[in-house]
Amino acid sequence: PMSSIHDERQTLMEGGQTALASLFSTYRDRLERIVSFRLDPRIRGRIDAADVLQEVWLEVAGRLQSFLDAADVSFFVWLRQQTLQTLVDVHRRHFRQKRDVNREIRFSTTGTSDGTSLSIAQFLIDQLTSPSQVVANAEEMQWLQNALNSMNEVDREVLALRHFEQIGNAQVAEILGLTPTAASNRYLRAAARLSEIMQHLHPATDPVN
Repeated sequence: PMSSIHDERQTLMEGGQTALASLFSTYRDRLERIVSFRLDPRIRGRIDAADVLQEVWLEVAGRLQSFLDAADVSFFVWLRQQTLQTLVDVHRRHFRQKRDVNREIRFSTTGTSDGTSLSIAQFLIDQLTSPSQVVANAEEMQWLQNALNSMNEVDREVLALRHFEQIGNAQVAEILGLTPTAASNRYLRAAARLSEIMQHLHPATDPVN
C-alpha cells in the first residue's frame, strides 16, 4: 500500500541509520528465508545465511540515500533487491575461487533467475527424501527441474515468491510488475501445476496444501 511505503520512507528520512537498523531487524527473518531459498545448493553447507545478511546490511547502510532518492518502491522490495545482488556477489566469489564461474546463479534486476527451478527443486527434494536416498535423490532432482522448467517463467517466479519466499501477493505484484489480480491468478495456476508435478513424482504428496 502506498501509505505504508510513504510511512517507511518518512521514518527513514527522519531516523536515518537508527531507523534503518530497526527496519532491517524487522525484516531479517524474511530476508534470511530468501537467502536460504536462493543460495546455490552446492555451497549451502559452506555459506551461512547470517554472514550473507551481514554483507547485505553493510550494503544497505551505505545506500540508504539512494533508496530515499528513488522512485516509490517499498522498503522491503528494495531490501530484497539488495539481498539478491549480494547473493550474486557471493556466488561469483565462490565459483571464481572454484574455477567454476560459468555455473554461478545469475539474477536479473527483477529478481528472477535461471536458478529458480533449481531452488524450488532442491527445497522440495530436501523435504521428500532422506540422505540415504542419494541416487534416487539425484534422479528425482533432474526430473523435477525439467518439469519446473516446463512451466511459464513468470508463473514459476510467482510460485517461488509466494510459496517458498512466503512474500505477500501485493509485494509479489510489485516485484514482478504485475497487477495484484494477475499475480494472484498466476499463483493459483502455478500452485495447481506444482501439485500435478508432485503427484506424479510422489503420489501421496501435495506440497501446496
